[in-house]
Amino acid sequence: MEFTELVDYPIPAGVLTEWLPCAAEDAWRRDPRPASYIHEAHLRHTSDTRFGGGRSSWLGTAFDIDGPIDTDAFTRALRRWIDRHEPLRSQAALPPGDGADAPTRRTAPAGAVSVRYFRHDPADPAMLRSHPLGLFDDYTSPHSWPSYVFATREDAADREATTGSFTVFFGADHSIIDGYSVVLVAHEISALYEEERTGRPAELFPVGSYIDFGAAERADSAALTVDDDAVTIWRRTLRDNGGAAPQFPLPIGHRPARATPQRRLAERWFDDEQATRFSELCRDADAGFFAGVLACMGHTSADLTGADRFRTVSPSHTRTGPMWAGALGWFVGLRPVDLDVSGTPGFGVLAARAAHELHRTRASAQVPFDRVGELLGVRIRPRFVVSYMDVRFVPMAAQWPERNARALRSRSFTHDVYIWVNRTPEGLNVSARFPDNTVAAQTVPRFLGRTRELMAAVIESGPWPSGPDGPAVPATGR
Repeated sequence: MEFTELVDYPIPAGVLTEWLPCAAEDAWRRDPRPASYIHEAHLRHTSDTRFGGGRSSWLGTAFDIDGPIDTDAFTRALRRWIDRHEPLRSQAALPPGDGADAPTRRTAPAGAVSVRYFRHDPADPAMLRSHPLGLFDDYTSPHSWPSYVFATREDAADREATTGSFTVFFGADHSIIDGYSVVLVAHEISALYEEERTGRPAELFPVGSYIDFGAAERADSAALTVDDDAVTIWRRTLRDNGGAAPQFPLPIGHRPARATPQRRLAERWFDDEQATRFSELCRDADAGFFAGVLACMGHTSADLTGADRFRTVSPSHTRTGPMWAGALGWFVGLRPVDLDVSGTPGFGVLAARAAHELHRTRASAQVPFDRVGELLGVRIRPRFVVSYMDVRFVPMAAQWPERNARALRSRSFTHDVYIWVNRTPEGLNVSARFPDNTVAAQTVPRFLGRTRELMAAVIESGPWPSGPDGPAVPATGR
C-alpha cells in the first residue's frame, strides 16, 4: 500500500457523504487509565496554537468497495468497528491551564456511539478532493472527540445501480492510529460491511485496547532509570550529535520564518521479484531487508558527504503480543541508528553492520521515547527518520491494487526529513517529505536516487565488493 497525501489520490466526480460519530453526553464515564507517554506528549506538543490544535497530524486511508453503497449496512459496519476499537470511544484531554497535571480521560461503552451521515450534492473532482481534506483537518484534533471521521464517494447515478463501487475515506489523529493500524482499516471495515450486507462472517480476530496497553506501558516504565540500556543508548546518541537527534546528512536549507507545507514524493522502486532478490542477498549477509536498505543509504551518505557515520532515527512497533496485532493505536517506539560506513566496506559487510546496529539498539525502541527524554531532562525531537514496514501479509494486501487502496497522511510543516520504505505484495514503495525549498528539493531526491541506484546494482549484479572498486554504479561525487 502506497503512502501518499490526499491531494495525490485520484477522485472522480461524484457524490460525497460525511459519516460522523456521535455520542450522548450522559454516555461518557470518567476513566482512570492514563494516556500513553506518546499520547500525552502529543497532546502537550499540539496544544500550542502554532500547531493548529494538532490538525496536521492525522493519518488515514482510502479504498474502494465493490457494489453500490448500502447506507444502512455501512452505518452498522462503522458502529461495529467503533465498538471493536476502544480508542475510538475514548478521549484524553489536558486539564485547563499550563500546568503539568496528567491528562484526564473519559470513555463511552460499546454500543454508545452512533453514526450519522450527511450527503452532499454531486460535485467535481476538485471539490471532492478539497472537502475531505478540510473534513479531516477539522475533525482530527487530539483535543476533541471524535478525533476521526469517515467519508464516502459514489457516482451520482449509483443510487439505483446494481454494479459499480464506492470509495471510503478515513482519517484519524495520530494519537489513536499508527502506520500499521492504517493498513488494517480497509480489511476490517470491508469485512464488517460485507457481513452486514450479506451475512458472510467477517471472522476478525479479537483485539486488545490500546488504552490498556498505554496504562501497562506507563506502569512498566515507572521503574526505568538513567542507567537502563534504552536511556544509555539515547544519551550516547545525543552526545555524538551535539545534544540533538541525528539530522539528514545533506543540507536541507534554512528553517522558514513561517510555517510552510513540506514537499513530498512517492515512487515505486522495485517490483516483487526484484525486492525478493534483494532480500535473498541481504539474507546471505545474515541481515534483514531493512538492514540492506540502511547499508545502501549509508554508502550513499559516505559517497555524497565523505562522513564515516550514517545516523538516523527509525520507528519500531511495540506490538509485543497477539492481542495487540490488530489493535488500533500508536504502538511505536523510536531507536537511533549509528552505522559505521568507514573503510569502503562491501555490501555484505555494511549490511551485517546495519543488522548488528539494529540489534544493538532494539532495547531503545521498546521503551517510551518520551519517558527516556524525561529521564535525560531533554525533549528529543526527531529530525531525520527512516521508517520500514513489511505489509505483504496484512489481510487483503493482495487486493489493494484492485481496491485502489492508499495510506494517507496529512500535510506537515516541520523542518525535517522523513522517509518511508514499504514492502508490499507489489514490490517496494518509497515516499518522503522534506522542506519545500530549492536546497532540500535537490539534496533529498539526490540522496534517494543514489540509494535506489545502489539497491538496483545489488539486485542486478550482486553485492558490491569491499575496497576501492566499490559498487558498479557511477560515482556521484561529494
